[in-house]
Amino acid sequence: MQELGTGEAVARAKAIYDYGQTAIFASQADPRLHMVLYVPPTAADGRKLDLLVAVHGTGRTSAIDFRDGFAEFGLYNDCAILCPIFPVGVLGDGARSGYKFLEEGDIRYDQVVLAMVAEMADKYRQDWSKFAMFGFSGGGHFVHRFTILHPEKLWAASIGAPGSVTLLDPTRDWWVGIRDLEARFGKAFRPEDLAKVPVHMIVGDADLETWEITHKPGGKYYMDGANDAGKTRPERLAALASSFRKAGVDVTFDRVPGVSHDRMKVLGHVKTFLAKVLEGRRAK
Repeated sequence: MQELGTGEAVARAKAIYDYGQTAIFASQADPRLHMVLYVPPTAADGRKLDLLVAVHGTGRTSAIDFRDGFAEFGLYNDCAILCPIFPVGVLGDGARSGYKFLEEGDIRYDQVVLAMVAEMADKYRQDWSKFAMFGFSGGGHFVHRFTILHPEKLWAASIGAPGSVTLLDPTRDWWVGIRDLEARFGKAFRPEDLAKVPVHMIVGDADLETWEITHKPGGKYYMDGANDAGKTRPERLAALASSFRKAGVDVTFDRVPGVSHDRMKVLGHVKTFLAKVLEGRRAK
């Protein structure tokens, strides 16, 4: 068997692990946290790409589902897909939900995602100073809160079926409202920037189970008003849409008939929304 020369081996390894459906990479900013990507192979020849960050739910395995589920979209729309992976119990305590609220112990998940994007932009020689973001369930938690805090970083946001929502309520503290946003995160709420982001919200009309999303006294994330946005995911997402619209945001709301809490059955709607925004973005 003929051995590959050093240059050939490097090129082949890059083709296998760095392009198409990539290996799982540790974040340089925080190696406890990881990411997996789909990168259209044309990027190796210098083709410029947009970026979609797709955020997993509580089970984490949807990171791979989203990487693969958006791969064809990415190939034909010149769009890389970056899927962060935030392990359960990253602090050794077994906790599942810290990332949904952007901070957990010494980790600021929003800042880690920004660092991941910058790291991969440098790796693939891309300008990803702005990107799109999608998340479903636990990822929907993360995406709408990231959008509230960092709207200037996004050219679109798609928020799928979050269990709990942060309304743009200046009379209540985080996470129910945004009164202490600047004190907590060092960054003030900027409604004028949020209003520039095309926002998509999506939930199945049969997504009605409440066992996992009802906050009870004594729970880690319980606070006054924790359940006030509604009992079910459709009700809570509708409350979020109303809150965003009152702030001047253009919200596209999809309530999908007959669909329960099924991430893969909403992806077609998400792709339609993103493709439309991309078309307008590239026409400018």
